[in-house]
Amino acid sequence: MDRLVIATRGSRLALWQSNHIKDLIEKKFSNIKVELNVFKTKGDKILDTPLALIGGKGLFTKELEDAMLKKRAHLAVHSLKDVPTILPKGLVLAAFTKREDSRDALLSQKYKSIKELPKGAIVGTTSLRRKMQLLNLRDDLVVKDLRGNIDTRIKKLKNGEFDAIILATAGVKRLGLIDEVKYFNPIEIDLMIPAMGQAALGIECIDEKDVLKIVKTLNDEKSEIETRVERDFVDRLEGGCQVPIGVKATLLGKKIDVKAVIGLPNGKELLKEEIVGDKKEYKELGIRLADLMIKKGAKELLKRAEEIAFKE
Repeated sequence: MDRLVIATRGSRLALWQSNHIKDLIEKKFSNIKVELNVFKTKGDKILDTPLALIGGKGLFTKELEDAMLKKRAHLAVHSLKDVPTILPKGLVLAAFTKREDSRDALLSQKYKSIKELPKGAIVGTTSLRRKMQLLNLRDDLVVKDLRGNIDTRIKKLKNGEFDAIILATAGVKRLGLIDEVKYFNPIEIDLMIPAMGQAALGIECIDEKDVLKIVKTLNDEKSEIETRVERDFVDRLEGGCQVPIGVKATLLGKKIDVKAVIGLPNGKELLKEEIVGDKKEYKELGIRLADLMIKKGAKELLKRAEEIAFKE
């Protein structure tokens, strides 16, 4: 095989991610030429409606998956948090890259932290998970929907439409945008648990031996273990973008610590749990934590959360 095609979105972050993987493959395999094929997804086209109301994060992957299934590309590089837990037949999530900082971050031109935000401050985020945890910490804030790519979101902040916005730390760092705002403050995981897979790239590809052999050389074991635990947790709860779920697995030596949170988008009701297990148990931990939370009413809470999200 001497040519690989990556299906990618056209946003600055998506192109950075795809070019990053392109460079890694071409350095490892000097005989392979990697090309990018750019597609516009439904999630890129509909920017005036919250994601939860138009189908969730699969909106950012469907067109890329269709391209692979139609043999117009061999692989796609995703922000792993955007990849649904169930993939189309014929495609494989073959590699998980080394994780960046998985925390969310508060960006502002006026305020250093969530604590410093004044009563009634307007905070922008497109995520029900972030909204839930933020309002649980500060029910005196006003949370408004924020769509668009990272550059667009930061521009809206600088134009004064928001007092602060919340973005993934990893995306801001990858694009070198930290200095674009006066205050950039990662939020500790104890205050705001990230989305499954946040800060890792997931490489999805066609289920063909030659392609898989190449893609799997990019896999990071620590990232794979952590994110598989998180994805198993969400899959067991049957949760997606339409409901607020945070989960973070951390591999430390031979132990894995897993923190999770679910609740209502308005932050008035939260269910948080944490478990610690052995590394060798990683295929069971996410399911075990989900089952523990289901016994405590997680499914019913998520159903109510979905109803609230659609009403809003």
